[in-house]
Amino acid sequence: MAPRLDFSVWWPRVVPKGTPVVVTMENPNYSVLEIDGPDESEFIGSALNKGRGKNAKQFTWVLLLKAHRAVGCIAWLVGGLWALLSTVKKRLIFHQGVSVETEKPGKGRLLFRFLRAFLAVSIVALALEIVAHWNGWHFQRPNLRIPETTEIRGWFHEGYQAWVLFRYNYIAALIRTLSNICIMLFLIQSVDRLVLCLGFFWIKFKKIKPQIEGSLFKSEDVEVGGHEYPMVLVQIPMCNEREVYEQSISAVCQLDWPKDRFLVQVLDDSDDEGIQSLIRSEVYKWSQRGVNIVYRHRVVRTGYKAGNLKSAMSCDYVRAYEFVAIFDADFQPNPDFLKQTVPYFKGNPEIGLVQARWAFVNQDENVLTRLQNINLCFHFEVEQQVNGVFLNFFGFNGTAGVWRIKALEDSGGWLERTTVEDMDIAVRAHLNGWKFIFLNDVKVLCEVPESYEAYRKQQHRWHSGPMHLFRLCLPAIIKSKISIWKKANLVLLFFLLRKLILPFYSFTLFCVILPLTMFVPEAELPIWVICYIPVFMSILNILPAPRSFPFIIPYLLFENTMSVTKFNAMISGLFGSSYEWVVTKKAGRSSESDLLAAAERESKASDLSQIHRGASESELSELNKLKDQTQDEAPPVKKTNKIFKKELALAFLLLTAAVRSLLSAEGIHFYFLLCQGLSFLLVGLDLIGEQMS
Repeated sequence: MAPRLDFSVWWPRVVPKGTPVVVTMENPNYSVLEIDGPDESEFIGSALNKGRGKNAKQFTWVLLLKAHRAVGCIAWLVGGLWALLSTVKKRLIFHQGVSVETEKPGKGRLLFRFLRAFLAVSIVALALEIVAHWNGWHFQRPNLRIPETTEIRGWFHEGYQAWVLFRYNYIAALIRTLSNICIMLFLIQSVDRLVLCLGFFWIKFKKIKPQIEGSLFKSEDVEVGGHEYPMVLVQIPMCNEREVYEQSISAVCQLDWPKDRFLVQVLDDSDDEGIQSLIRSEVYKWSQRGVNIVYRHRVVRTGYKAGNLKSAMSCDYVRAYEFVAIFDADFQPNPDFLKQTVPYFKGNPEIGLVQARWAFVNQDENVLTRLQNINLCFHFEVEQQVNGVFLNFFGFNGTAGVWRIKALEDSGGWLERTTVEDMDIAVRAHLNGWKFIFLNDVKVLCEVPESYEAYRKQQHRWHSGPMHLFRLCLPAIIKSKISIWKKANLVLLFFLLRKLILPFYSFTLFCVILPLTMFVPEAELPIWVICYIPVFMSILNILPAPRSFPFIIPYLLFENTMSVTKFNAMISGLFGSSYEWVVTKKAGRSSESDLLAAAERESKASDLSQIHRGASESELSELNKLKDQTQDEAPPVKKTNKIFKKELALAFLLLTAAVRSLLSAEGIHFYFLLCQGLSFLLVGLDLIGEQMS
């Protein structure tokens, strides 16, 4: 179908209303005119009939104002497009300040080759359709047999007729079958998301919260030695965390807990000797202030974080402790964290884990952090909370949680077989009958990645690890003694639906089938699949973060953009090996209020340390000099953008399909493909988030 060129359909026709409008001009030379309705033709006719030439000037002035606004809008769009094209020219042609993503052998390279071949075929098909459109060969779907009776106009016309019949008889059926499968999976996942939201609303309506059995602490306990306070081990695993080690150690050492009832383990896996010395000096500083803190460094870094935690739990003194709290290097717990979490274990011997939620100090830093905040708010406030209330099970987040050490030992301890050791221990603990509690009101400050490269690596680990773990623990799930409903929840919902089906249909439906249907219009996707349900699901996802509603369209587009990374990671974990750990790059940010509070606590602790341990002041000054010297010697690192080839290939593929849909006047399909293609282009050129050093 040829595109419509009648621009009058772009705006609704004006219907005259009975309310008169009085227009008064400040210039006394112009007359006052009463208009009975907004019909411009009647206005012009009456003005001419009455001989009021100056009223025509008023109308011309209004038109000029409207034209000025239209020109300003067009200029803004053209300026933005020109800036984008200039950036594309610099990044792709001249490679200014960029580095190209290196594809490793495996599933990622195969996926890129597939996308590149798909793009080449799409460009050829688009050229064919443009020639056919130019010659007026518009074969409608209800009349596909028309070309058989049409007079042949040459070999090219005959070839185009053969292509139309071939795609109708063979290709369209295959695409419709695959799209129906993906739509069915899409609807199942949407129902699951809707059920989770209904559970979330029920929890809010009934004000359901975990309850503490009895009273564990009294005001005089600390003064008498805190004998009712259980022994707590606090672990901070880190690796080359130059930006965040100081604030994390500082926050943990200021936990409000009897000093003789908790021990801090700084588990440093850094391979940089300068960073090791800095962390040692920070640990020594707090040990001089009376905090029970030890520094552990492994010479051989095997097993990544799991191996680090496993090595720390093998110490003999760990036997004296009942609970262990774990914080990643960028986490800053409040001083009352242990008092808000540990009491839930009292009177509940079946509780193995108490998990707190995350709060972010940099959620408003850029568009990327805002979009991550939407996803993580839904994860904690809906998924974790609903599963914790109704199932007593959820995936451990690897940090900001307190474990009963007996539950860890009973479940086999930390294993080094996957990169998602937190999910691994949670699944094994659940199979052994341990229950979990999620505290939505207890928040621990942390960071979200500010650069797309760091976020992309994090998401790859988070989506490849679960599939690798699913292969390893499926036999244990089947043989376990838990109920059949818990087994079904683990296999069908926890692993298959939310970790495998979601990235599969998201990538296949919106990045493969949708552009393919533009060249095979006989298998066109319905509008409700492209628009209505995705928008409704995005609204549900954004409900826990209502301040982010202005970002609902960017969120929808960005989630589809991330589907290529998640799909690639899922395939890699399901059919290959995902055992590769990449530390997420952090910026070391803190909010202003947190910095002021930390400085105040620091000054108080410093005063106390000077009273009780004045002899260590000279040693601390030497360590501080060493720290300043190391920081001064660190050379400035130039930040560069990266070019992500798979995202760029998909960007050009979707934009090619958008041009094809424009020829067919597809409407909503064209706008979706255009916006989604631009979204892939921005991400592929690393124009979202901060640059990576």
